Order: sequence, then structure tokens, then C-alpha cells
Amino acid sequence: MKFLTLFLAFTIITSCTSPSKKLKLEKGISYDLAVYRKKQISDIVYNIHFKIPAEKTQSIASKLTVNFNVNDLEYNAYLDFNEATSKLKSVKINNENVAINHQKEHLILDKTKLVIGANQFEILFDAGEKSLNRNNDFLYTLLVPDRASTLFPVFDQPDLKAKYNLRITAPKDWKVLAGGFEESAIEVDGFIEHSFRTTDLMSSYLFSFVAGKFSEVTQNPGAFDMRFLYRENNQEKITESVSDIFKIHQNSIDFLENYTSVKFPFQKMDFATIPPFQYGGMEHVGAIQYRESSLFLDKNATQSRKLRRAKLIAHETSHMWFGDLVTMKWFNDVWMKEVFANFMADKIVNPVYPEVNHTLSFMMSHYPSAYSEDRTKGTNPIRQKLDNLKNAGSLYGRIIYNKAPIMMRQLEYLLGENQFREGIQEYIKTYSNSNADWLELVDILDQKSSGNIKNWSNVWVNSSGRPIISEEIETNEKGNVTKFIIHQKAEDGSDKIWTQSFKIQLMDARGYVKNINIKNMGASFDITEAVKDFKPGQVLYNINGFGYGVFPIYKDKIDSYKLISDEVSRGYQFINLYENMLLGTVSPKDSFHVFLDAIKTEKNELIVNYLSGRIQNIYWTFLTKKQRDEIQISTEENVMLLLQKDLPKNIKKTLFNLYQSIAISESGMDNLYEIWKGEIKINQLFLNENNLTSLAFQLAVLQHPETEEILATQETKISNPDQLERFQWLLPAVSNNVNVRNDFMTALFDKKNREKESWVQSGLGYIHHPLRQNQSVKFLPEILNKLEEVQLTGDIFFPKGWLASSIGQYSSQKAYDILTNFVNENPDYNPILLKKLYQTTDDLTRAQNIKK
Repeated sequence: MKFLTLFLAFTIITSCTSPSKKLKLEKGISYDLAVYRKKQISDIVYNIHFKIPAEKTQSIASKLTVNFNVNDLEYNAYLDFNEATSKLKSVKINNENVAINHQKEHLILDKTKLVIGANQFEILFDAGEKSLNRNNDFLYTLLVPDRASTLFPVFDQPDLKAKYNLRITAPKDWKVLAGGFEESAIEVDGFIEHSFRTTDLMSSYLFSFVAGKFSEVTQNPGAFDMRFLYRENNQEKITESVSDIFKIHQNSIDFLENYTSVKFPFQKMDFATIPPFQYGGMEHVGAIQYRESSLFLDKNATQSRKLRRAKLIAHETSHMWFGDLVTMKWFNDVWMKEVFANFMADKIVNPVYPEVNHTLSFMMSHYPSAYSEDRTKGTNPIRQKLDNLKNAGSLYGRIIYNKAPIMMRQLEYLLGENQFREGIQEYIKTYSNSNADWLELVDILDQKSSGNIKNWSNVWVNSSGRPIISEEIETNEKGNVTKFIIHQKAEDGSDKIWTQSFKIQLMDARGYVKNINIKNMGASFDITEAVKDFKPGQVLYNINGFGYGVFPIYKDKIDSYKLISDEVSRGYQFINLYENMLLGTVSPKDSFHVFLDAIKTEKNELIVNYLSGRIQNIYWTFLTKKQRDEIQISTEENVMLLLQKDLPKNIKKTLFNLYQSIAISESGMDNLYEIWKGEIKINQLFLNENNLTSLAFQLAVLQHPETEEILATQETKISNPDQLERFQWLLPAVSNNVNVRNDFMTALFDKKNREKESWVQSGLGYIHHPLRQNQSVKFLPEILNKLEEVQLTGDIFFPKGWLASSIGQYSSQKAYDILTNFVNENPDYNPILLKKLYQTTDDLTRAQNIKK
């Protein structure tokens, strides 16, 4: 990626009338501004009072007093406030009323009103609402990475940690959760004024509160009392989930205290679940937030869903040490907190689910997702450049969340587990309640290694892409190997070498099997001496799921992958087959049949999930319409036959989701309808309210003749008011009336209609379903045109979600032409957003060649 030259945040201007230097600000928080403020400002304490009215249409009157030390007065001091100036009512600096000076998203504090040492700033204002997520009877803040400044004036950068004294006045029947313990609750005129204890030291993006009508439970699972707010009203889910949720938090704390040798670092750890939450979770100090559907599971939840829940909780708990206690200096290292949270979550889950193959779980969780971005033109290094905090949200992605843990596992192996752990413990203790960057961690690890960790890191962390592995084999007249060398070359054609380790398995026609460890492979690895008697039959690569890249396949042997007894090796061969298909080594049709044949006998849920996903993706994206028509009925029949077999309920749920996705024939649609009505009963298939709602929507997309009755009936069965609101909001997106769908899509181009981003992505998915793309393709140009606005007005994952749910579902030439025209007409387009576009349209681009 070519990055824009860093903007100069400070421009020294010589005035004709004054010799003083002035700062020419830019919107957002530039890197140079952040560096200067870190030198200028310290010892920050925010005292905030938000008065939340009963009606969400009314403004939230607020008062802020900031105490801070000034260490340098070369320039004015600048608080960040990314809101309208009209929201600012009055300002005092050191008890003196001053004029409001608000420019380019910054509130300027005149240096002549400041003193070296202790200072106080007081302001009356109406809270900004871009990140308040207000609903009729609840609200919640979500301030990562730079959204605190959209709520209140703040020094909004990660290395200016502060303490917070918070008061919130809210309707009498509302509960409030924040980063400090609640110390008092006083009723005033039908409202309650909640006062909270001073928080622990934290970065501004970790400040949060939740307020509204919630149910509440407090438990002590072992360490201390934990308070849990939720809106779920399904008693079965509550009964099945609540105790497990507390238990998983406690297990995570126990592991992390032991691993880091640092006790839980904050005064409390409460949490809340939010129905329309934008992410899986967010690690706010003292008040973690989760998406409600991720935590509340019914008694028929699959093992995969339980695993995902456990990993999500472990991930957010890990952040208490990795991100909250030790925070990155600048958001170019945001990946550090995420990789450690994911890395630790994988370790934590092992004792929680001892029956699970955790090597397989790690592989299936990380490799397909990492490859899905790293193979694209939009790939990026794990560690990226960042000129301005306003662009930080676009750094997030699967490279951070999925490739980085793979890298970290290789690094741990390279160092050795003990040395790696000692390095992490030193890192945590050295930088507790402070900030650190990747280079400071590398320095610690480098001292514990005989190798050069800095050079290793330069490829794995500071560069993008993946290697393509190849083999060089020569044999003698008897067919025995005389030369066997494994090579790697960067997929992008560069000279990068990923030093890494993995295992291979050699098999010959005589049934001879040999496993070989490839340790710290560089550009090549010669195994000739180890395989002198080997007669080439098949080589299975990366059988331990540890290496990273695309490995060779033997095309005449891919049908035998389903027979591999080792789950990790079997799972990785399927992953590697799909990656080879995308490179053109094997056809989509052949791959489809391998996956469909394999799913008939596969017993491992994680592998079944992967196979199901690949079958759906190949079916909708890489098969031509003629090919789909040829296999349509047989595929539906095969999956339906599987559903009739005696299989575990977790496998049945995955198979049903596959059937629901591809059953588009008249008979398939009839089967889905009868299942929805409950007239077809499938043993061990349990469909809850959400599953039936999804099925009703799918029947609408298929244009079932009884669509109106189906939707009306399903609406009456939804008991949860939040789920009912979502259902009603999405109804236009599944309408059989194309004009209604068009109006829905057009409305999303107005930012005020994109507040509930998870709902928006669902709606886009229905509008741009492959069966409806002839009617919806016309919206793609405006979808692309709106991307920059979506980034500015949405949360960090929304730009990619906006694309993935729309143009990312297409494989047609027409959609590809729209994409190409957009790129050609915008040669200076935001490079970070361009990468998101390339990531989400990689399948669209590859489909043009693959289908030909």
C-alpha cells in the first residue's frame, strides 16, 4: 500500500504583526499534535455530569470540569470536540470566563490563560450524540478509537490516560453502569442522580457508560462481585446462559493472573449486553459491553456457538491486561491489544472446553479469515502507518484479528514458551498503567532469543502478504527420490521470506508414511536426506495447521482428503484446497464436489462448518448459472438426506443452514415452508425464534406465494421487543415489491437511517441477495460513492460491513465493471478505504477469470 505523505500537523507561520508561532490545525488528531500534547499535558482528571432526559429527542445537558497539569506553553492547549460549536454553552479557564474558540474539531485553550503546573477547565455543553447510541429506553457509549471527542471535549489520544469522576442523571426506572463503582443514587424530581467512584487510569477510548431499562444480576464467581445488565427476556436463554457467562469471566481472570503474574488490575469488572451492539464486544474498563445474541444461547446451541462465546468473553477479559492496563502509544499498534486478546483467548478456552481439539479450533478460527484478506490486493501489514487518528478505524480487520495470532504463535515457537511468557510478564510489569509500542516489546523479546527477532518481525509484522510454497522433486530410474527441496516465494512477487515451522506427511504407493518437521524454514528447506527411500505418491502439507501460506496439492488425490484420520490435517487440506481453487490450480466444480462429498461423512462440527461455508460460497460465487442448474436438485437432495440421518444436533443445525442457503428450487422452497410451519419435523434439529425469523425472511427472498402470511405470522411469534423492532425495521428489505425494496435501499444513503449498523448490514444482505441482484445492482455506484461518508459517520467495522453486505455478494461482470469504473474514476481515493474495497471484492474479481 502506498500511504499518503504524513500531513504536517504543525505549520509555523511568521505573522507580519506578531512574532509568535501559531499552530495550523487539521481535523482529527494528527500524529504530531498527539506527540506534542503528550509532552505538554499530564495528570488529567475529568469530572463529568450528564443529564439524560426521558425523551431521546431532547438534548443531554452536561457539565465538564477538567483538572490537568501543563508542562509546556509553547503552543495553546487543544481539547478535541468533534461536534457542532452550537453545543458549547460556556467556558472557563482557571475560573475565568473566556470566549468559546472552537475550530476544526478542537476547543482551543489560550495559552495566556494557562499556567505551568495545575490548571482547570470548565465547560457547560450539550453532549454530542454520534457515539451515544440512543434508543427509546436505553443508550450506550462506544468511543473507540477517537469517538470520545464526539461525546465531550477531551484529550482524545491513547497515551494521555486519565481518571474520571462521573455523575449521570437518568430517568428513575433506568439502571446505569460505568467504569467506577456506584457510590450514591439520589432522587431528584423523578430522576435519579447516580454518582460513581473515581475510575482507574484509562485511555479516553475506554471510557463508557450504559443507561436504560435493563434486567440485572450480580454474582461472585470467585474473585469478586460482578454486575451484569441485560435486556434479553427469553427465560430459557437466561437460565442456560447467565451462570456460564459469569463462570467464563472468572476462568479467564484466573488464567490471566497466573500467566502474567499480575493480579486483576482494576477496581471491578462488570458487563452489559446490548441487542444492536456493533461488535462482538468492547473492553471498556469496569464496564465491558457485548452483543446480546453472542452471550445468550439456548439449550440447543451448537458447540461452535459456545466456543465463540467463550472466546469472546476470554478476548474481552484479556484486554484488561493487554490494552487497558498496558495500552498502545498510538493506534498504529492497535493490533497489539487485539493479537494478545485473541492469542490469550485461545489459551484460556482450553481448560473451559477440554473435550475440544484446540489446535483444530485455532486453525479453523484464524486461517480462513486471515487468508481472506491477505490474498487480496487490499492486504496490509499487521502493523500499519497512521497519520491521523480519524483514520484509525480503518486499520481494523482480519489481518489484525486473525493473521496476527498466527504470527504470535510462530513467534512463541521460535522463542520457546517459557522465554515468550517471561517476555510478556516483563512487558506487562514494565508498562503497567502506561503505554508501549511494538518495538519496545520486540526489544524485550530480542534479549531472550538467540535469533534476530527484529528481522523476523520486519517480514511478519511490518510487511503484507503470504508465501506460496512449492516443491522440487527429482527421482532415479527406480522412482526413488534423489532430491526433495521445499521452496517459498512471496505471492506478491517480492523477495520477502517468512521464517516459519510446520509439518508435512509423505505417503507412497506401498503405504509408507513419514512425518517430517520443517523447522524455521527460510527461502528453501532440503529434506532429501530424510526421504531417500520415498517413492512420490502424495505429500500432505501443514498437517499440524501451523504453517502459513498456500501449499502444493496433488489434484488426483483431493477426493481422499475426507479419509484422513487426523482432524487437524484433514481440516487444513480442505482449507488449502480452497486457496488453490482461488489460484486456479483446481476448478470450482471439482472443489465443490470434494466439499459436498466430504460433508456427507464428516463428524467434526468445526470442519462441517468450514465445508458448509465453502459449498455456499462456491455455489453462489464461482459456479456459472449453468453449473448451478446442473447440480441444483442433486445438491438439495443430498443435504436433505443428511438432515434425515442420525446426527448430533450441532451438525444438524449447520446442515440446515446450508440447506436454507441453497434450496432455491420449487421443491426446496416447499420443504423450507413446511419446516417453518412445523409440518416437517427433523430429528435433532431445534429451531429457535431467531432461526424461524431468518427462515421466514429467506422464504420472502425466494418469493414464496404465502410470503405475506408467513411474515405476518412470524411477527406475532416474536416475544422480545428489541427483536420485534429489528424484524419490523427489516421488513421492507425482504419485501416482494421491488419499489419497497428500492425505497429501503435509498433511505440507507441518508446517515440518519444507518444508526443500527448490524441491522443495516442484514438489510443490505437481503437487498443484494444473489437472487435479487438484477434489481439491486443499480445501487452499487452510490454504495461506493457513500463509502467515505460511511467511514466518517459509522463505527470501525462498518465500512467493510457496508461493502461486504452489498457489492461483496456479487460475482457478475456488470458488478465488476461498476467496481472497475469507480476505481478508475477515483485515482486519488482514500488508500485505506480502497484496501477495504479490494478486500471485499476479491471474490468478485477472481470470479471473472474463474468462471471463464
